[in-house]
Amino acid sequence: MNYIILDLEATCWKDRNTPKQNEIIEIGAVKVNAVGKITDEFNEFVKPKLHPELSDFCKELTTIEQSDIDSADTYDKVIERFKNWINLSESYLLCSWGFYDKKQFQKDNELYDLETGWLERHISLKHQFAKIKQLKKPIGMGGALKMEKLSLEGTHHRGIDDARNIAKIFINNLGLWQLNL
Repeated sequence: MNYIILDLEATCWKDRNTPKQNEIIEIGAVKVNAVGKITDEFNEFVKPKLHPELSDFCKELTTIEQSDIDSADTYDKVIERFKNWINLSESYLLCSWGFYDKKQFQKDNELYDLETGWLERHISLKHQFAKIKQLKKPIGMGGALKMEKLSLEGTHHRGIDDARNIAKIFINNLGLWQLNL
């Protein structure tokens, strides 16, 4: 079994009530095997289709530059490489901090008219962490790292760095997650 610990960054605007649709601009993922060893990483930027110009807010939040996006491939090409990297013919489980990432994948797949069946094998580590630690409600990744006495490494709101940090939480609690779907 390969656990794909992933984090997405997407287009965003300071006004959260904007009618603009968010699109993935970075896919960061870490592959963890059944014994908790990191075996590989995936990191690619994605050029948005609907709003290719990043807002100043988005660039500030993610530290992703317009030039990173301008030189990136579109979602349909990047997602094929990501799915090949996962190796859908092997046993895998997508794991993210919350359900946002799965929902955003679904939206982008719909935008490009791509199938979404491969997304069914997904769990929210954020919600399971709250149950494992008997918290009243789910907490953010930063709070979970502090509870686990782990340090935040890299840049928060960068897909690959957040995926690496989530992987540390995942590995720290290996054996406690409900991984059967």
